[in-house]
Amino acid sequence: MLFSVRTTGEPLVVDLLVVDGFSLMSLAATMEPLRAANRVSGRALYDWRLLSPDGRPVLSSSGIPLPVAGVLDPEPARDALIVVAAFEAQKRAADLAARLRAVARAGVPIGGIESGSWILAKAGLLDGHRATAHWEEVDEFAAAFPAVEVVADRFVIDRGRFTAGGATPALDMMLHLIRVQHGMTIALNVASIFIYDQEHLPADRQSIVQVGRLGFVEPKLTAAIRLMEGSIEEPLSVARIAAEIGLSVRSMQGLFSRHLGAAPHAYYLDLRLDAARRLLQQTERSLMEIAVACGFASASAFSRAFRRRYGRSPRDVRREGITTGALRRIDLP
Repeated sequence: MLFSVRTTGEPLVVDLLVVDGFSLMSLAATMEPLRAANRVSGRALYDWRLLSPDGRPVLSSSGIPLPVAGVLDPEPARDALIVVAAFEAQKRAADLAARLRAVARAGVPIGGIESGSWILAKAGLLDGHRATAHWEEVDEFAAAFPAVEVVADRFVIDRGRFTAGGATPALDMMLHLIRVQHGMTIALNVASIFIYDQEHLPADRQSIVQVGRLGFVEPKLTAAIRLMEGSIEEPLSVARIAAEIGLSVRSMQGLFSRHLGAAPHAYYLDLRLDAARRLLQQTERSLMEIAVACGFASASAFSRAFRRRYGRSPRDVRREGITTGALRRIDLP
């Protein structure tokens, strides 16, 4: 158990350190279960405070300002500290390391949501621990912090550290903590408030594509997608994937056409190009390194395929910072 229920019955104090560029969904998934636990129990099980690195309001990734109660100060008593961060977190919180280490020295359990893991790792607080990060960043995270045992699990709890890969894994993790601290009934009632069926285990791997109920309706299609996800760097042939899931190539083509409106090879190529686009926007790898990481034989072949898919060259996307099909990444002051 990360932090124990008080024998006096007083609420547990959970501080939420929110960093510019944070995801509103990740914050809500972390904070709202605490509120809901208070509601369903009819008493104050948790108290929480919103903090920022400098005490000033923070901006979400969508540009919405969030007022906070104050600045992160290592001194006040607390039962846990959770860092909620997303875009550009590793560049935004260089001055937090000393304060976070001071909190840790006081024996306070510390968690990181999404890119909050980067901030904890930069402070050396995940060294020797198992931890996770958002699936888009897991490989880069592992390369940046070799002293951390990085896994692609949805969430990880290891001694006094806990990390979650994103919004729904954070919700899973908070429900787990509530269940451990206050019992299954309260945890189930909290999940019911959000009409949420918790179907994932902590060690379930984060998936690139969330297939939801499709996995029950068409398990072979889901299996094919998972094989593609796991073979971005060294793509499998369509024939190999069909054989692995026990279908003929023609039958698999029919599945993809009916449910996804695309041929298997085209869908697979889109997965690889989407992975390449994220690497262009979130890393400083060379075009050749990205090409190889996404299964292309040469930088020129990668560039041609990328331009056909997005209408821009890889260099254009890196230079312009465009997130195709999503909100523009905001570079906050």
